[in-house]
Amino acid sequence: MDLVTPGIGLIFWTGIIFAFLLFILTKFAWKPINKMISARSQSIEDALNQAEKAREEMKQLQAGNEKIIAEARLERDKMMREAKELKDQIVAEAKSEAQREVEKLKKSAALEITAQKSAAMEEMRNQVLDLSVIVAEKVLRRELKSKPDNEKLVDELLKDVKFN
Repeated sequence: MDLVTPGIGLIFWTGIIFAFLLFILTKFAWKPINKMISARSQSIEDALNQAEKAREEMKQLQAGNEKIIAEARLERDKMMREAKELKDQIVAEAKSEAQREVEKLKKSAALEITAQKSAAMEEMRNQVLDLSVIVAEKVLRRELKSKPDNEKLVDELLKDVKFN
């Protein structure tokens, strides 16, 4: 068992070396190590704070972007409505103008047709009157070859005519 149990001298010298090493590490290494650990801890904390700030800024930017996008959509919709209203108004005005022109043309055509009809009727009347006069003249010439026939015809015509 000598191999497993250490001797007293070995334990003594190991304890002294450990205490000396502990003293040296405490005196020279612990402070720089603690400073580095606290500096590292502080830099990690600062990085986390900055990341949180960046996250908050991103949320604000995203909310701002969404607001801008919503406003742009509203503006686009408004412009589309205005454009549609303007288009409808222009189409309505064009239809109204076309309707007025159609009515104007109808009236003009009706007046022209009436004038041409009246002119044609007047011309037909004149032709009928001319023909009537010619026929009457020929009939009267045949009928009234003698004077007694003329007097007889005049008397009959006077009987038919009523004076007011």
